[in-house]
Amino acid sequence: MAHLLGAEALSLEYPTKVVFDSVSLGVNEGDRIGIVGRNGDGKSSLLAMLAGRQRPDRGRVTVRGGVRVGVLDQGDTLDDTQTIRQIVVGDAEEHEWAGDARVRDVIGGLLGDLDFDAPVDRLSGGQRRRVALARLLAGDWDVLALDEPTNHLDTEAIAWLAEHLRRRWSASAGGLLLVTHDRWLLDAVCTTTWEVHDRIVEPFEGGYAAYILQRVERDRQAASIEARRQNLARKELAWLRRGAPARTSKPKFRIDAANALIADVPELRDPIALRSLAVSRLGKDVVDLLDVGVSYGDHHVLDDIEWRIAPGERTGVLGVNGAGKSTLLGLIAGTVEPTAGRVKRGKTVKVATLTQRMDELDEHLESPVRVVLERLRTTYSFGTGSKAMELTPGQLLERLGFASAQLSTPVKDLSGGQQRRLQLLLILLQQPNVLILDEPTNDLDTDMLAALEDLLDSWPGTLIVVSHDRYFLERVTDQQFAILDRHLRHLPGGVDEYLQRRRRGEGTFTGATGAPDAPAANGAADAGGPALSGAELRAAQKELEGIERRITRLDTQITKARTALADHDHADYTGLAAKMKDIGELERQSAELEERWFELSEQLG
Repeated sequence: MAHLLGAEALSLEYPTKVVFDSVSLGVNEGDRIGIVGRNGDGKSSLLAMLAGRQRPDRGRVTVRGGVRVGVLDQGDTLDDTQTIRQIVVGDAEEHEWAGDARVRDVIGGLLGDLDFDAPVDRLSGGQRRRVALARLLAGDWDVLALDEPTNHLDTEAIAWLAEHLRRRWSASAGGLLLVTHDRWLLDAVCTTTWEVHDRIVEPFEGGYAAYILQRVERDRQAASIEARRQNLARKELAWLRRGAPARTSKPKFRIDAANALIADVPELRDPIALRSLAVSRLGKDVVDLLDVGVSYGDHHVLDDIEWRIAPGERTGVLGVNGAGKSTLLGLIAGTVEPTAGRVKRGKTVKVATLTQRMDELDEHLESPVRVVLERLRTTYSFGTGSKAMELTPGQLLERLGFASAQLSTPVKDLSGGQQRRLQLLLILLQQPNVLILDEPTNDLDTDMLAALEDLLDSWPGTLIVVSHDRYFLERVTDQQFAILDRHLRHLPGGVDEYLQRRRRGEGTFTGATGAPDAPAANGAADAGGPALSGAELRAAQKELEGIERRITRLDTQITKARTALADHDHADYTGLAAKMKDIGELERQSAELEERWFELSEQLG
């Protein structure tokens, strides 16, 4: 694989913090690298240094001659005096850019619902983000560096982006660096994961699911003192293996090792205990939407909605931007009145909503976090049955990643992610029995998302979630609904079914992105794919079993070769190079077999 760019002994310091200390790494042709880590540990700084946007204090970044690096920043850098057309394709004539299949795909996938000649100063924040992303993807780059590309993108747009990145940055085409908290996208796109932590960058093979397995294994072998973090990772791995096996179906994930690691991990939630407690807190009646419709003048938003929400129900709601999700949440919360039908609420229902605004914090902005907590009750009950416990607000906040030193920080000086976690804490401590989460993952890193998921696992009540973070939605809810053409539809097939329905043209096309013919994400099978005959099934199964045996042998050979390399005389550069070449060849063979294994697995379902 050709080398594209590299970093040698990078160090970066701020007056109060050392971010990196002598970090060396490289990007090769075909690399698709996801960068994860806690907020503030340096993910964006690393990306900026590799892309040449930020100078390290020590060390250097070298880029192979002629290599072009394209960057998507988190900030909005669009020129308000220009149109969408000018920003995306410049002064190129229509026949020029329309003749480029990649540019057509990008425009159709991200901007199909926008007027190509509209000034960008009229666009919403989400639309501006799509224009910036389209401008970058329409360019000709050798290395693409994306910093939080899914900000403001909906589920459909994220699915389109994953498929585009997989096609454009294949095993032999350029390099991709991706900083994102969207764990589904990491798993769908990346073949390598870099974890940024404690001043270093630690590489892991595979996407997010593989990274979680290896991190658990690393912590176990090292007898890590981070017991809480390890337990959360093991719990997440249990969900990946039990609840979403397609994500960890490749042999490289070492299925047997994963199963051994989670053998003593209980189910994520005890649905019977949670439902029983929810009934005791709520009664049998929660919120019933009975033939409900909502109109604003002549504009019909929702029609004939029939939804009887049950105690302990955990539901995710999907829909394009503008489909009516916020109106639906308002009906449940009581902040929106129906113009047709009626909403029936149980007498003991207490609804709390985590909105995308931070209204709950407005009165606390000048106060240190410690003072905010002192105004709350002494303890709160959390969990169910034998696992029930009394926790102080400070202990709950610690579970959400706050260090003791941060308790003295004024609320207004907290980062966006810290404010979001404090906002959630204040809402949970209202002790609601119906909790509505509207895009709760904004500003949270992957570790904090895992902590939030763990907290919700023991929360007894009815949970309604609207989120474009597919991983989070599937992780914390047990069923999904979608608003399609003003009606609420149950999705037995989950998010995959929603994307298939959208490709068939269902759902109002208002602000959504992704062309109608965009392929399904994460290897979802086409609804009309040809079925294999009996003989073909047997042949595929036989080939699959043979490939598994060959991969096992190759893994053993690779392990032995790496051991021999470690024991080899380090002064013998020729011998070391030969052994490294042999290992590379074995890994190449294994990767090819794994790709074939994955193809056969998809055919066999």
